[in-house]
Amino acid sequence: MDRVQAMQVFLRVVESRSFVRAAETLGLPASSVTGIIKRLEKHLQTRLLNRSTRNLSLTPEGERYFHRCREILDLIDDTEASLQGPGERPQGRLRVDMPGGIAHAVILPQLRQFQQRYPDIYLMIGVNDRQVDLIQEGVDCVIRTGSLEDSALVARRLGELRWITCAAPSYLAEHGVPEVLEDLQRHRAVHYFSGKTRRESDLHFVDDGVRVAVPVPGTAAVNETGLYIKLGLDGHGLMQLAGILVRDHLQVGALVEVLADRRPTPVPVSLLYPHHRFLSPAMRAFTDWTTELFSNARLI
Repeated sequence: MDRVQAMQVFLRVVESRSFVRAAETLGLPASSVTGIIKRLEKHLQTRLLNRSTRNLSLTPEGERYFHRCREILDLIDDTEASLQGPGERPQGRLRVDMPGGIAHAVILPQLRQFQQRYPDIYLMIGVNDRQVDLIQEGVDCVIRTGSLEDSALVARRLGELRWITCAAPSYLAEHGVPEVLEDLQRHRAVHYFSGKTRRESDLHFVDDGVRVAVPVPGTAAVNETGLYIKLGLDGHGLMQLAGILVRDHLQVGALVEVLADRRPTPVPVSLLYPHHRFLSPAMRAFTDWTTELFSNARLI
């Protein structure tokens, strides 16, 4: 029995709380995962997991073994990373998750550069605007925007996004161009709502150094960046989002920025990973590359 592999499988089963999800994230048949855990328990001569049709939990012995396995595997990863010579290239599979807007505007346009620089890294990019559970979904790291609340994750600041307020020329021709915040009373906005809170957000500005939130009525709300931009382009109302996401539309005049002298505070962008995992060479390469992208990108 490969004891290191058995430890890795055991950790993934516990973290995923499911044999099936663990098998999916490991790329193994579910029967193989079940067999590895059974052989591990037989080798240790103790039950590690309490199983039922709806629940999976650790026994007291399994709890102790879980924490020791995590320490051992982290030490192995750190040791191997420290021995990597300067001429060796990072390699392996890396699963990352990020908002759709960042993927389309920042990461994907430069992906060929990453592949040329790190040809031995197989990058799996998950794109959505919801917050994923890194442990349960087998994700190595995520890119998130805004303030961070999850203390269980280690965060590295990548950069920031500069937000703008904009609208289609057809909308501005019908409703006028707002020049002061009071003008917003006669306007409407396309609303973006959080998939987590289901609440629409106000429009935010900085007026004479003071942060101001302005509620603007609207007729539609979405929770996907591409659809949000489409509604703005179609003249449904004012939008507020990172300028880099609509840079091309601004350049050709399909969208026009308004209230530029009252832009909201820039939004931080961070890369996060679980605190108990060391940065693998592949993850370190991806982190350094994305940091470089944000530092060099023209973010409006």
